[in-house]
Amino acid sequence: MEDNVKELENQALKELVKVNDFKSLSEFKVKYLGKQGMYTALLKEMKNIPSDERPKFGAIINTSRQKIENIIYETEERLNAQELENKLSQQKIDITEPAKNTQQGQVHPLYKVMNKIIETCVEMGFTVVDGPEIETDYYNFEALNIPKDHPARDMQDSFYITQNLIMRSQTSAMQIRAMETMKPPIKIISPGRTYRADSDATHSPVFHQLEGLVVDENVSMIDLKAILTQLLKTLFGDNTKIRFRPSFFPFTEPSVEVDATCPMCGGKGCPRCKGSGYMELLGAGMVNPTVLENCGIDSKKYSGFAFGFGLDRFAIIEYKVPSIKMMFENDIKFLSQIK
Repeated sequence: MEDNVKELENQALKELVKVNDFKSLSEFKVKYLGKQGMYTALLKEMKNIPSDERPKFGAIINTSRQKIENIIYETEERLNAQELENKLSQQKIDITEPAKNTQQGQVHPLYKVMNKIIETCVEMGFTVVDGPEIETDYYNFEALNIPKDHPARDMQDSFYITQNLIMRSQTSAMQIRAMETMKPPIKIISPGRTYRADSDATHSPVFHQLEGLVVDENVSMIDLKAILTQLLKTLFGDNTKIRFRPSFFPFTEPSVEVDATCPMCGGKGCPRCKGSGYMELLGAGMVNPTVLENCGIDSKKYSGFAFGFGLDRFAIIEYKVPSIKMMFENDIKFLSQIK
């Protein structure tokens, strides 16, 4: 009986050497190790062997079977390596061939403008700060001197998540957070995404703002005008004319609207500036003493100014885009035209 096991083992080894693909290997496994395989058939013969010889015969069969299984494993490794080598040889790239022309991506025009303005402000000594887009009612409104009954809190104007949480409608909230954690002198800008329920050719429900804040002793409206004049002339050219008009914001007093000669027509008058020759660019003013006190800053010792503008509006001016919505449509044809 032991000779039968040895003969079966030798036969299996001879066939296994000739196996060159996974299909043949699978057929080999079924033939020798399957439920109806030849090793199983040998085990069934144990009933014809005296009981005292069965353990020895069983051990011989199992040893032989284990030897075949080990060689099967080695064969699988060999076939896997061979298959990988075949794939690599078929898929190899000839790096000496000329490369095909590929279309390169570029920075979105909105972020080109944002980066340009941030770089300009940093050169002027500002520090960039960031904060959450989901804000509390306190930071978005109350600390900015916007009381509960103010129209800006209307559900139709702002996106409320809960009664106390809101998608920030302005990056001014970061000014409050900065004044709470920083001691004067403070000189920061806070660029970021903001949200309001507003949509037309020049407004989007999702838009981007950049706001600036300076707090120190003896800060005046003269400092505000000097900073904004320098900033706008750097962005639009030395020939740009700047004008300041009285306005109102709850968090600044006095407040101003800042206009510059229309970049589209150079101040001559066009449909974009409605024939006035000027385009409204941003709002600004001296920080309301109430806002300073809300942040723990002594308004009798310190004063400050703040300004803020829509980056999207700057982008459509910079690239002469007819509608702000085009900035968010991800139209490759449109974006590829802007260099």
